[in-house]
Amino acid sequence: MYKNEFDNHLRQNTKFNAYMFFGQALFLVEQYALDIANSCGTKDEIEKLYFDDYDFKYIKNKLLQSSLFSSNNVVLVKLEKKIPKKDVEALIEACNINPDSTIIFSCLGDSEFKTMAGYFTSKNNSASVRMFQPSDTEAIRILEKEAKLLNINYDMQALNHLYFMHKNDLALCVNDLNKLSILDEKITSNIINIHLFGIGAVSFEEFLNNLLLGKDISDDIASLLEEGMNEVFLLNQVTSFVQQLFMISAYARAIGTPNPKEILGFIPPKNIWDKKCKLAINIKPEVFQKMLEFLLNIELELKSSKIDNSNLYIQSCLRKFTVLFR
Repeated sequence: MYKNEFDNHLRQNTKFNAYMFFGQALFLVEQYALDIANSCGTKDEIEKLYFDDYDFKYIKNKLLQSSLFSSNNVVLVKLEKKIPKKDVEALIEACNINPDSTIIFSCLGDSEFKTMAGYFTSKNNSASVRMFQPSDTEAIRILEKEAKLLNINYDMQALNHLYFMHKNDLALCVNDLNKLSILDEKITSNIINIHLFGIGAVSFEEFLNNLLLGKDISDDIASLLEEGMNEVFLLNQVTSFVQQLFMISAYARAIGTPNPKEILGFIPPKNIWDKKCKLAINIKPEVFQKMLEFLLNIELELKSSKIDNSNLYIQSCLRKFTVLFR
């Protein structure tokens, strides 16, 4: 089944004796497996076996034997490759024989686990759940939930900023939310820049605007790189910014007044949105293509060529960008 169907089972408090989570969204695979394990037993009742720790005979014996010291017997197994059909079916059967036992497989992969997923059926009271990458809107909702669990005071733009700065990697985002939870202040985009990306001395949003306006950004680039920003990361953020402007421009030309919720998936502060719209509408569609080709060629050079000094190279390229597209 897919995530939405499984979520319905969760809302109805449907219980299975065996679970398998797999798919493209590794964060969701691991998160759901852990949440189910915690719902089935206490910390002391859960045994976690990762990768090379997998031992069929040991797990089967454990599932068949009820513990003298606890009422639940939960085994969480993390796998990188599928296990034999006879193993899976025997372990599921062990959980059906002993109702105190639950086995949960957290599988780090997608297509290679499709066959194994077929062994989990309603007939043997088991469920396999395939996780696809969430949409940007769904991902932000997940981050909201995590932030609330951590009692973080945040604004929505900060969560969106964190998500896109980490190139949609939810695991990295949640890890950083844990770091930010120790701060006794509201989490904003600027706080994220200062504490996570080391770009507090320069307003990154202002830098991106100045770059597209053709202003002199030499000092800002130098400052960003001196503060520790990676050259490829900097370039990716510029590319992402240009892509956002293109989406705004295309929306305005095809539909009308740009709607930030529909275009970005969230509503940024009015002053930031107004600046982006003004920039986007003043750039011709064919220029966007040239900009993106220019930026992608720089990235290709950085990743595939033996550039002696990538720091100076990216500075030179972005200065050239301001001249070409002002």
